Formats: sequence, C-alpha cells, structure tokens
Amino acid sequence: MTVDIFIPCLVDQFYPEIGVNMVKVLEKAGVEVHYNAEQTCCGKSAFDNGFWDDAGNIGELFINAFNSENYVVGPSPSCVYFVKNHYEKLFYNSGLHLEFKSLKKRIYDFVPFLTDIVKVVDFEAVLEEKAFLHTCCSSGDYSNTPVQIKSLLKNVSGLDLVIPENYDESCGYQGLGPNQMTQVSDVLLKNFCQKVMDAGSSTIIVDDITCLLNIDTYVKRQKLPINVFHIVDVLATGC
Repeated sequence: MTVDIFIPCLVDQFYPEIGVNMVKVLEKAGVEVHYNAEQTCCGKSAFDNGFWDDAGNIGELFINAFNSENYVVGPSPSCVYFVKNHYEKLFYNSGLHLEFKSLKKRIYDFVPFLTDIVKVVDFEAVLEEKAFLHTCCSSGDYSNTPVQIKSLLKNVSGLDLVIPENYDESCGYQGLGPNQMTQVSDVLLKNFCQKVMDAGSSTIIVDDITCLLNIDTYVKRQKLPINVFHIVDVLATGC
C-alpha cells in the first residue's frame, strides 16, 4: 500500500520532526510513503478567520496535490475534519466537486489510519512516564476516540496512561492559534494543566498538532514541569 503523507503547515513550520517520525511509523507498519512537494496548507486557518475566498484558493491547490487513488494521511484530526467537512461548502457544485468527493473518502488522520485501515498497533515503543491524554475537540465526528488511541498506546512499554473523563475538553486554541482570545485560552490552559499535575502526570500526549502548539507554548511560557508529546513521537520511539 502506498500513501500520500499530508504535512500540515504547523508541522512544517514548528515541529518538522513529527513529519519525519510519521514516515518512520508508517514504514514500520509496512506502508510505502510518498511525499508530494507541491502540497500546501489545507486552508483551515484562512477559513476559521473568515477568509473563505483565500481558503478556497488554498483548498484547490490541496485537492490537486492529492488527486490520486492513494490514501492521504496526516497527524492532525482537525485538519482532516476541515477537509472532509468544510470543503463541502467551498467546492459544492464546482469543477472540483468530484475530486473533493474522492479525497473525502481517502483522507485519514494518522491514528484511525493505523488502527482501522492497516490495523497495526504495536510499534515496540517505550515511554517511562505517567501521561495525561488530550484529544482534539475541533474534529467533530472525525475525532479520535480513547479506544483507538489506547489500542496504540497500550503497547508502549513503561507508559501509565491517564484518560480523563473530558479527554477532548478544549485546550483553548479556539481554531485560531496561540495568543488569540488569550483571556479565554489562558483560563482553559491553566485549568487543564492543573488537572494534569493533580493527576500526578508529568507528560501530556496529544493527537493534534494545533493542540500540541497551544499547550506546549503555554507550558514553556509558564515554566511548568510538564512535557508535551504528539502521539506520533511516542510511537516513533520504537522505530
């Protein structure tokens, strides 16, 4: 099986190692990886900030970059949800409508692609930590579930995983980014990080690049004794 990897703009700009580690994990799962250098941002940031025309232009480039029969896999359920759900608004009854319909069936977040498509869940990973799980809240019906994530993380040697009742409670990113709506964001982040520390955890595992950037930025700014990892990086410790 060959997949086209989707590298979100936040991975490209801030966490390129996540893209590298995603390739390592996919290859260990027996998948052949293809990277199209013509790909761009999916357009989510422009759309969320009200620039729908710009989002449509970016989305057109995105659809054309992934116009093949391959699965498209990325480390961001919020970006995948945006493509699956909001491209319907941008490209309905347009010249790219059929191409979008095809892409909608083929694009997957990293987690469900491993658990539901290739069905590989053990990567011989190691993380000697008590870790608090946080999943993206802005992914609608495409959110990863604790069952999917736990099936991957239960095989991580040394990991004590804490799954809170509100595992998908907002981290305060608000779809816009760090340092926007800070009065709301900082309250949510402060409460969330306190829950992590109250649970005796020194590590947070997230499934979305936007959550990683937002939480990691706050933790470093506040100098909290917490490490923040994307699930891709955890699994890649066994590759």
